[in-house]
Amino acid sequence: MALLPHSGRNVLIPALSRANSPLIWLLAGLVLCCPTSLLGQGTREDYKRAEAQKQAMEGKVYHAPRSFNWLEGEERFWYISQTPRGKEFLLVDAVKRRKKPAFDQERLAKALSAATGEEVLPYKLPFSTVTFSDKGKKLNFEHNDKEWVLSLNSYKLQEKGKAAERENRYWGAGRDELGNKPVTSPDSQWVAFIKNYNLYVKPADKKRNEEYQLSYDGSSGDYYSSFISWSPDSKRLATNKVRPGQEHPLHLLESSPQDQLQPKLHTRHYLKPGDALPQKEPQLFLLDTKQQVSIDASPFNPDEQYGLSNPSWRKDGRSFTVEYNQRGHQAYKVLEVDGATGKVKVLIKEESTTFIDYSGKKYRNDVSDGKEIIWASERDGWNHLYLFDGETGKVKNQITKGDWVVRQVVHVDEKKRSIIFGGSGREKNQDPYFVQYYRVNFDGSGLTALTSENAHHTASFSKGHQYFVDAYSRVDQPQVAVLRSASDGKVVMELEKADVAGLYKAGWKAPEVFTSKARDGETDIWGIIIRPSNFDAAKKYPVIEYIYAGPHSAFVPKTFGGARNLHELAELGFIVVQLDGMGTSNRSKAFQDVSWKNLKDAGFPDRIAWIKAAAKKYPYMDIDRVGIFGTSAGGQSSAGALLFHPDFYKVAVSSSGCHDNRMDKIWWNEQWMGKIGPHYAASSNVENAHKLQGKLMLILGEMDDNVDPASTLQLVNALIKANKNFEFLMIPGAGHTSGGDYGEHRRRDFFVRHLLGVEPPEWEQVNNDSSAKL
Repeated sequence: MALLPHSGRNVLIPALSRANSPLIWLLAGLVLCCPTSLLGQGTREDYKRAEAQKQAMEGKVYHAPRSFNWLEGEERFWYISQTPRGKEFLLVDAVKRRKKPAFDQERLAKALSAATGEEVLPYKLPFSTVTFSDKGKKLNFEHNDKEWVLSLNSYKLQEKGKAAERENRYWGAGRDELGNKPVTSPDSQWVAFIKNYNLYVKPADKKRNEEYQLSYDGSSGDYYSSFISWSPDSKRLATNKVRPGQEHPLHLLESSPQDQLQPKLHTRHYLKPGDALPQKEPQLFLLDTKQQVSIDASPFNPDEQYGLSNPSWRKDGRSFTVEYNQRGHQAYKVLEVDGATGKVKVLIKEESTTFIDYSGKKYRNDVSDGKEIIWASERDGWNHLYLFDGETGKVKNQITKGDWVVRQVVHVDEKKRSIIFGGSGREKNQDPYFVQYYRVNFDGSGLTALTSENAHHTASFSKGHQYFVDAYSRVDQPQVAVLRSASDGKVVMELEKADVAGLYKAGWKAPEVFTSKARDGETDIWGIIIRPSNFDAAKKYPVIEYIYAGPHSAFVPKTFGGARNLHELAELGFIVVQLDGMGTSNRSKAFQDVSWKNLKDAGFPDRIAWIKAAAKKYPYMDIDRVGIFGTSAGGQSSAGALLFHPDFYKVAVSSSGCHDNRMDKIWWNEQWMGKIGPHYAASSNVENAHKLQGKLMLILGEMDDNVDPASTLQLVNALIKANKNFEFLMIPGAGHTSGGDYGEHRRRDFFVRHLLGVEPPEWEQVNNDSSAKL
């Protein structure tokens, strides 16, 4: 073979005789004109440029604060602004319309340097959270696992000891119903507790040794919960009686612990779909007579429960309420139990032929101690607010309505009978996912827009809800932050306007917002298109989709810089896209219902149609070479793309996937898939592994306690049994992950190799070059 130089790369062509030299140049020309050679994609220079884009995103965006923190009981707030000289803390007085440095950073840095013996730079302070105390005269922060207090008058710094340890609680741990501490009555005269599985009370006065047993039928298999609720007058108690569910241990083997040579076994309590759940019944006790009041258990369907909340007393003690969630998530009720008789009344009942999105859209606010209830519901096909009569349980009126959704309730003002909320989709000619803020009266009148700019708004309201900071941007429009009046939304003070000149100077290109029709030919599907900084419309680019299709939210970035990792991938020579297909949230109920008992759908008919529509408009998008990647639910979807849609998707990288919904956590999967049935197997990547076509890489953290690692390993097993070719990367010690830096590099190399047909450059060479340059 002979080597011909081209664009810094070596191209192999057959070595032919001099007599055939015209043929040599003909073949060379053909090779040089093929897409891979022409583009020079996946080269060392592309990898270096991708790293430069990452650095630019992290360090070249100024005056774009991420959070605003209101001081308790004051109309003042602080925030951090990244400026060319570093991290600056600023303090704003909303009433006086005044902005100033929150403190003297140079004096603080000098004091902290002296106290710790370390060099502390004033605009690289080693903390990002502060609290003001003593009416703003002192500043509190944490550094090196210690608490520090700074006098803002003298700038004397005091070490206050070890910082409080934050509980590293396992996300999936169920509550120990017997593990709560004794509960003192509101009048501080009595203490309620559980002993031998039964409810007891005793005087709070430790000099009095008597105790009184209130229940007698508790046992290890049917016990009283230690989460006890006293009535406000301290005369009655309520709790739940619990029939425990099953234990489902998840065992994780840590192969390479840092503190010992031998592996470690870790165990978590991890319920999965179909597992038996605790069943609860409310219980009522009268303190004066030491009697238990009988309560009819049938409204709480003890054999069909998914969950029952703790009793919550009315302020006047007339009754308590509980919320009942039926197994399968097609019925949800708010029930009231009379505090004297134990009589049960249904206040609100939600029912659905698909699912009730209790985990993402439930909202309840009891007005005037339950005389009225503000409740969120999708009963008209869109997520809206309703006003219920708290006595009869009837709807008094619908507060918000229309083909748009309420996304968040910020504040309910009972005196003015008004509500501040965030919603999306109401404003015409805007992205329907953009959040805008509104004020509305309880009766539905007086709907007032507090924000209106054509962008996604994030609001931070003062404690008194007189002012709010509004930070708004789009993927193609840098952030603007202003202070507004919460009564009418008028801007009272400009705060920050992002400076992104350095980002554009580094070659960064903003994503393009693109829409096309869904599978129904009517509904708009919204997404973004990201091109490399050296984009050339005369060339052909493979397409890579980043997917997360969980029904619990929508996932396409709406704010400036929200898709930074996708820009890095695009730099290697790809068009990268992200979109929200049907089955995701924040649109109509029907839009989200596509996922019901069918998570394998993942909106793929909409996604494929969207990418094809984009390629029709932009012929440089090569839809004969389409890749896809995702993590968690996105890991399930990305692998499923090659199983259920191999005619379109050719290469996939799947990380930490829940490849069979029966193997994943109970709450998330039963929320959308309902009770166990044959539809679980139909959506299973494991059951359908034999259908694999294309190139697949699986990435897994061995210590994943979010999605059982066995879910991925069972897919590996099924693929091996089906004699399928794939790649598998297990990362020791890692939890629920996309693979970290190592996994990201492997993912990029996988796409370069299989979509561009190019062997990626050596890692050491790329890393050394990037370090030298950056």
